[in-house]
Amino acid sequence: MTRTFSIGEAKTNLSKLIALAEQGERVEVRRGSEPVVQLVPLPKALPARRRPGALAGKIAMAEDFDSWPDDTAAAMGIED
Repeated sequence: MTRTFSIGEAKTNLSKLIALAEQGERVEVRRGSEPVVQLVPLPKALPARRRPGALAGKIAMAEDFDSWPDDTAAAMGIED
């Protein structure tokens, strides 16, 4: 069944029209007497599957990753 609404009605009741479309109703919005837009629900997107190890060998840590810069270590009283 097609439900037809004017642009003004659609602006006022957008949440209701979206709910109708999600429930499978065909919703058209008209300008004057001519339908110009149809509301249809989008298909549910499936979550992307993660692959363990997909970035293996593509990420590298810097050699000095665990060491503080000298001035920062001195300011915090850290000794290597």
